[in-house]
Amino acid sequence: MKNKKLEMALNGPIIKTILTMAIPILIANLLQSAYQLTDAFWVGRLGKEAVAAVSISFPITFFMISVGSGFSIAGTTLISQYFGAKNMKMVDKVAAQTILMVFCISIFLGIIGYIFAGYILMLMGVEKEVFGEALSFLKISFIGMIFVFLFAMFQSLMRGLGEVKIPLKIVLFTVLLNFIIDPLFIFGYGFFPGLGVSGAAWATLVTQALASIAGFYILLKGKYGIHIKISDFKPDLSYIKKAFFLGLPSSIEMSARSLSMIVMTFLVTSFGTVAIASYGAGGNVFQLVIILSMGISMASSILVGQNIGAKNVDRAEKIIKVSIFMSFLFLSFIGIIVFLFAKQLIGFFVPNEKEIIEMGATFLRTIALSFGFIGIQMGIIWAFRASGNMLTSLNLTLVSQWLFQFPLGYILSKHTSLGIDGIWYSIFITNFLMIFVCLGVFFRGTWKKTNIIDDDYKTSEKIYEEVIIEEGIKN
Repeated sequence: MKNKKLEMALNGPIIKTILTMAIPILIANLLQSAYQLTDAFWVGRLGKEAVAAVSISFPITFFMISVGSGFSIAGTTLISQYFGAKNMKMVDKVAAQTILMVFCISIFLGIIGYIFAGYILMLMGVEKEVFGEALSFLKISFIGMIFVFLFAMFQSLMRGLGEVKIPLKIVLFTVLLNFIIDPLFIFGYGFFPGLGVSGAAWATLVTQALASIAGFYILLKGKYGIHIKISDFKPDLSYIKKAFFLGLPSSIEMSARSLSMIVMTFLVTSFGTVAIASYGAGGNVFQLVIILSMGISMASSILVGQNIGAKNVDRAEKIIKVSIFMSFLFLSFIGIIVFLFAKQLIGFFVPNEKEIIEMGATFLRTIALSFGFIGIQMGIIWAFRASGNMLTSLNLTLVSQWLFQFPLGYILSKHTSLGIDGIWYSIFITNFLMIFVCLGVFFRGTWKKTNIIDDDYKTSEKIYEEVIIEEGIKN
């Protein structure tokens, strides 16, 4: 019996197929970001110090999460390609072993983050009135990191098969729950004491824990394409080693991108609490834009992986071209909206803070018209990941964040009369320059030659032996 989702991915109309997958992913990603936006909305009622505390904490936790999520990309890439090749035995194996690997990484990173949270904030030069709340928020976030990792992995595995609606339903439920309990944890009610900024972190931890438990249950039941058993979690070092080295470039890439956010926060911190709060409020909107760009990019990357697994490289290339054009048009439209309503968007997060609203609006207006360029960049980078070209994706990120954005941000803000505005301009200039870099690398076409599921690496000999024995497939 044919799998309808796979048949559509391999043979269906490209635009319709992308939209069919992108819309649920987009909604789920927006809902996922609602954790941060809900925190920002309620914490904004506590004052600028509370907003600054959460704003400072976000890039730090994002960095730690990025280190681990890079490895999950390897599992997702393998699953989409094995699914395209119709090798369901390997789909189940990849899912279980990747979850095991990411689980161990999340525990390690959570412990490291919790222990060194205070030292990190001191290194960043966080002001005294912000330090205490930032530290409590950060430590609780690290405690809950394991749940963030596990649910993110569940979403990635389901999406690798083209199953995008189940993660959406779980996210919708937990986001609604978070919106209800967030003010309860922050402000208190009746006998329940208000916990302030740390209450926002606890609310997120509870809802993410519920989401990860639901996801794990679904994988064990095996109703939606992946059916893992407890015995599948027996460590297979040959696969784990392969997945580790496949995911390592993505891990470095994701952490390099998030580390650049921390470094940019260092720059912003030197301009005071108002600048930090403005950057945080504007950053909430900017992160939404990144999430919007990822909706189409992630959908197309899944289709690219499945088509490469099915040896349909020409269709994979067409999907990439169509998706980056769609992303450019969509995000350009979003950029115009953000440009026109910048003050209102910032005011939503920090009402009655006139100085922050003015500075945050300037930030958004400066970068808004480059949003379409982000769509092109993200589409190509995600396509490279799906094809197994993790090093290319890593190199593009390093060029973007460390060759362009940070040096420009430092020079323009510290060595010109622009001041804090120089940081905003560096983001716009970087987005513009990267479209030429990304398109140049893409049209070279070297990404088409990578085949991660057929190459007979020594690190994967055991996996292929199992496939030969159990399914009679020869490499």
